[in-house]
Amino acid sequence: MSITNTEVTLRLILALILGGLIGLERESMRRPAGFRTHILVSIGSALLMMVSAYAFHEFMGGRYDPGRIAAQVVSGIGFLGAGTIMREGINVRGLTTAASLWIVAGIGLASGAGFYYGAVLASFLTMLALVLLDRFELDRIRSKHEVLDLVIRDTPGQLARVFAVLAKHRVNVFNVELSTEEDSDEAGLSLKIKLPPMASRTKIIEDLISTPGIKHAKYH
Repeated sequence: MSITNTEVTLRLILALILGGLIGLERESMRRPAGFRTHILVSIGSALLMMVSAYAFHEFMGGRYDPGRIAAQVVSGIGFLGAGTIMREGINVRGLTTAASLWIVAGIGLASGAGFYYGAVLASFLTMLALVLLDRFELDRIRSKHEVLDLVIRDTPGQLARVFAVLAKHRVNVFNVELSTEEDSDEAGLSLKIKLPPMASRTKIIEDLISTPGIKHAKYH
Protein backbone atom coordinates (compact mmCIF):
# COMPACT_ATOMS: atom_id res chain seq x y z
CA MET A 1 0.00 0.00 0.00
CA SER A 2 1.54 3.32 -1.10
CA ILE A 3 0.57 6.85 -2.01
CA THR A 4 2.08 9.19 -4.59
CA ASN A 5 3.43 12.65 -3.84
CA THR A 6 0.73 14.11 -6.07
CA GLU A 7 -1.98 12.43 -4.01
CA VAL A 8 -0.37 13.64 -0.77
CA THR A 9 -0.34 17.20 -2.12
CA LEU A 10 -3.95 16.99 -3.26
CA ARG A 11 -5.18 15.73 0.09
CA LEU A 12 -3.31 18.33 2.12
CA ILE A 13 -4.46 21.18 -0.12
CA LEU A 14 -8.05 19.96 0.10
CA ALA A 15 -7.76 19.86 3.90
CA LEU A 16 -6.37 23.42 3.85
CA ILE A 17 -9.23 24.74 1.69
CA LEU A 18 -12.04 23.01 3.55
CA GLY A 19 -10.67 23.83 6.99
CA GLY A 20 -9.98 27.40 5.91
CA LEU A 21 -13.57 27.94 4.76
CA ILE A 22 -14.91 27.03 8.17
CA GLY A 23 -12.15 29.04 9.84
CA LEU A 24 -13.11 32.13 7.84
CA GLU A 25 -16.64 31.96 9.19
CA ARG A 26 -15.34 31.67 12.76
CA GLU A 27 -12.88 34.52 12.11
CA SER A 28 -15.68 36.75 10.85
CA MET A 29 -17.55 36.12 14.10
CA ARG A 30 -14.40 37.11 16.09
CA ARG A 31 -14.17 33.73 17.79
CA PRO A 32 -11.04 32.58 19.71
CA ALA A 33 -10.13 29.94 17.10
CA GLY A 34 -10.24 31.44 13.64
CA PHE A 35 -8.86 31.04 10.13
CA ARG A 36 -5.32 29.86 10.85
CA THR A 37 -6.27 27.58 13.74
CA HIS A 38 -8.83 25.69 11.68
CA ILE A 39 -6.38 25.34 8.79
CA LEU A 40 -3.70 23.92 11.07
CA VAL A 41 -6.12 21.46 12.67
CA SER A 42 -7.38 20.28 9.28
CA ILE A 43 -3.94 19.91 7.69
CA GLY A 44 -2.54 18.25 10.80
CA SER A 45 -5.38 15.75 10.90
CA ALA A 46 -4.96 14.95 7.20
CA LEU A 47 -1.24 14.42 7.63
CA LEU A 48 -1.68 12.16 10.65
CA MET A 49 -4.31 10.17 8.78
CA MET A 50 -1.89 9.58 5.93
CA VAL A 51 0.90 8.70 8.33
CA SER A 52 -1.41 6.21 9.99
CA ALA A 53 -2.67 4.70 6.73
CA TYR A 54 0.51 4.66 4.65
CA ALA A 55 3.72 5.53 6.48
CA PHE A 56 3.61 2.67 8.97
CA HIS A 57 3.04 0.17 6.19
CA GLU A 58 5.87 1.57 4.09
CA PHE A 59 8.50 2.06 6.78
CA MET A 60 7.59 -0.45 9.47
CA GLY A 61 5.76 -3.27 7.72
CA GLY A 62 3.93 -5.97 9.66
CA ARG A 63 0.48 -5.78 11.11
CA TYR A 64 -0.81 -2.47 12.36
CA ASP A 65 -4.09 -0.66 12.96
CA PRO A 66 -4.39 2.44 10.73
CA GLY A 67 -7.23 3.74 12.87
CA ARG A 68 -5.23 4.17 16.06
CA ILE A 69 -3.73 7.56 15.24
CA ALA A 70 -7.05 8.79 13.86
CA ALA A 71 -8.72 7.85 17.13
CA GLN A 72 -6.11 9.79 19.07
CA VAL A 73 -6.68 12.85 16.89
CA VAL A 74 -10.39 12.81 17.68
CA SER A 75 -9.65 12.49 21.40
CA GLY A 76 -6.83 15.01 21.46
CA ILE A 77 -8.74 17.74 19.65
CA GLY A 78 -10.91 18.02 22.74
CA PHE A 79 -8.07 19.71 24.63
CA LEU A 80 -7.74 22.36 21.92
CA GLY A 81 -11.49 22.85 21.79
CA ALA A 82 -11.66 23.28 25.55
CA GLY A 83 -9.37 26.28 25.24
CA THR A 84 -11.98 28.12 23.17
CA ILE A 85 -14.72 27.73 25.80
CA MET A 86 -15.11 30.69 28.13
CA ARG A 87 -17.52 31.40 30.93
CA GLU A 88 -18.95 34.90 31.23
CA GLY A 89 -21.21 35.09 34.25
CA ILE A 90 -23.99 32.57 33.74
CA ASN A 91 -23.26 32.34 30.01
CA VAL A 92 -20.86 29.94 28.32
CA ARG A 93 -19.26 30.97 25.03
CA GLY A 94 -17.09 29.05 22.59
CA LEU A 95 -19.00 25.78 22.40
CA THR A 96 -19.74 26.22 18.71
CA THR A 97 -16.10 27.01 17.96
CA ALA A 98 -15.00 23.95 19.92
CA ALA A 99 -17.43 21.86 17.87
CA SER A 100 -16.15 23.41 14.64
CA LEU A 101 -12.59 22.42 15.56
CA TRP A 102 -13.80 18.89 16.20
CA ILE A 103 -15.57 18.64 12.83
CA VAL A 104 -12.58 20.22 11.06
CA ALA A 105 -10.40 17.49 12.54
CA GLY A 106 -12.82 14.97 11.07
CA ILE A 107 -12.74 16.74 7.71
CA GLY A 108 -8.96 16.61 7.79
CA LEU A 109 -9.00 12.90 8.58
CA ALA A 110 -11.43 12.29 5.72
CA SER A 111 -9.23 14.28 3.33
CA GLY A 112 -6.16 12.39 4.45
CA ALA A 113 -7.93 9.07 3.95
CA GLY A 114 -8.98 10.05 0.42
CA PHE A 115 -12.66 10.20 1.33
CA TYR A 116 -13.15 13.34 -0.74
CA TYR A 117 -16.92 13.25 -1.08
CA GLY A 118 -17.40 12.90 2.67
CA ALA A 119 -14.93 15.72 3.39
CA VAL A 120 -16.55 18.14 0.93
CA LEU A 121 -20.10 17.28 1.96
CA ALA A 122 -19.26 17.61 5.67
CA SER A 123 -17.70 21.02 4.99
CA PHE A 124 -20.77 22.17 3.08
CA LEU A 125 -23.14 21.04 5.83
CA THR A 126 -20.94 22.62 8.52
CA MET A 127 -20.95 25.95 6.70
CA LEU A 128 -24.71 25.65 6.28
CA ALA A 129 -25.11 25.12 10.02
CA LEU A 130 -22.72 27.91 11.00
CA VAL A 131 -23.95 30.57 8.60
CA LEU A 132 -27.65 29.99 7.90
CA LEU A 133 -28.71 28.46 11.21
CA ASP A 134 -26.68 31.03 13.15
CA ARG A 135 -28.56 33.84 11.40
CA PHE A 136 -31.86 32.08 12.16
CA GLU A 137 -30.95 31.80 15.84
CA LEU A 138 -29.95 35.47 16.00
CA ASP A 139 -33.26 36.53 14.50
CA ARG A 140 -35.14 34.30 16.92
CA ILE A 141 -33.22 35.65 19.91
CA ARG A 142 -33.71 39.24 18.85
CA SER A 143 -37.44 38.65 18.55
CA LYS A 144 -37.57 37.62 22.20
CA HIS A 145 -35.22 40.19 23.70
CA GLU A 146 -35.31 43.97 23.88
CA VAL A 147 -32.79 46.64 24.72
CA LEU A 148 -33.64 49.16 27.41
CA ASP A 149 -31.66 52.40 27.37
CA LEU A 150 -31.51 54.59 30.45
CA VAL A 151 -29.81 57.76 31.62
CA ILE A 152 -29.14 57.57 35.34
CA ARG A 153 -27.40 59.64 37.99
CA ASP A 154 -23.86 58.38 38.47
CA THR A 155 -24.09 57.78 42.20
CA PRO A 156 -23.55 54.75 44.47
CA GLY A 157 -26.60 52.52 44.71
CA GLN A 158 -28.27 53.80 41.56
CA LEU A 159 -27.92 50.50 39.71
CA ALA A 160 -29.58 48.75 42.64
CA ARG A 161 -32.60 51.03 42.27
CA VAL A 162 -32.86 50.20 38.57
CA PHE A 163 -32.70 46.47 39.20
CA ALA A 164 -35.23 46.74 42.02
CA VAL A 165 -37.79 48.15 39.59
CA LEU A 166 -37.04 45.48 37.00
CA ALA A 167 -37.24 42.73 39.62
CA LYS A 168 -40.63 44.06 40.67
CA HIS A 169 -41.90 43.47 37.14
CA ARG A 170 -40.04 40.13 36.85
CA VAL A 171 -37.88 41.38 33.99
CA ASN A 172 -34.88 39.16 33.20
CA VAL A 173 -31.64 41.01 32.47
CA PHE A 174 -29.11 39.26 30.21
CA ASN A 175 -26.51 41.94 29.60
CA VAL A 176 -25.50 45.24 31.20
CA GLU A 177 -23.46 48.01 29.58
CA LEU A 178 -22.61 51.13 31.58
CA SER A 179 -20.94 54.16 30.00
CA THR A 180 -19.72 57.18 31.94
CA GLU A 181 -18.07 60.46 31.06
CA GLU A 182 -15.59 62.52 33.02
CA ASP A 183 -16.91 65.64 34.74
CA SER A 184 -20.48 64.42 34.39
CA ASP A 185 -22.92 63.25 37.04
CA GLU A 186 -24.84 61.16 34.50
CA ALA A 187 -24.21 57.69 33.08
CA GLY A 188 -25.70 55.77 30.19
CA LEU A 189 -27.08 52.33 30.95
CA SER A 190 -28.01 49.79 28.27
CA LEU A 191 -29.75 46.58 29.34
CA LYS A 192 -30.66 43.56 27.23
CA ILE A 193 -33.85 42.29 28.79
CA LYS A 194 -36.63 39.77 28.32
CA LEU A 195 -40.09 40.77 29.40
CA PRO A 196 -42.36 38.22 31.06
CA PRO A 197 -45.70 37.32 29.46
CA MET A 198 -48.42 39.95 29.93
CA ALA A 199 -45.90 42.53 31.13
CA SER A 200 -46.83 46.18 30.64
CA ARG A 201 -43.99 47.88 28.77
CA THR A 202 -45.50 51.31 29.52
CA LYS A 203 -45.83 50.60 33.24
CA ILE A 204 -42.19 49.52 33.47
CA ILE A 205 -41.05 52.78 31.86
CA GLU A 206 -43.31 54.82 34.15
CA ASP A 207 -41.95 53.10 37.26
CA LEU A 208 -38.37 53.63 36.09
CA ILE A 209 -38.88 57.32 35.34
CA SER A 210 -40.53 57.86 38.75
CA THR A 211 -37.55 56.30 40.51
CA PRO A 212 -35.11 58.85 41.95
CA GLY A 213 -31.91 59.10 39.97
CA ILE A 214 -33.35 57.79 36.69
CA LYS A 215 -33.64 60.66 34.23
CA HIS A 216 -34.62 58.87 31.02
CA ALA A 217 -35.75 55.40 29.94
CA LYS A 218 -36.83 53.98 26.59
CA TYR A 219 -36.89 50.74 24.63
CA HIS A 220 -34.44 50.53 21.77
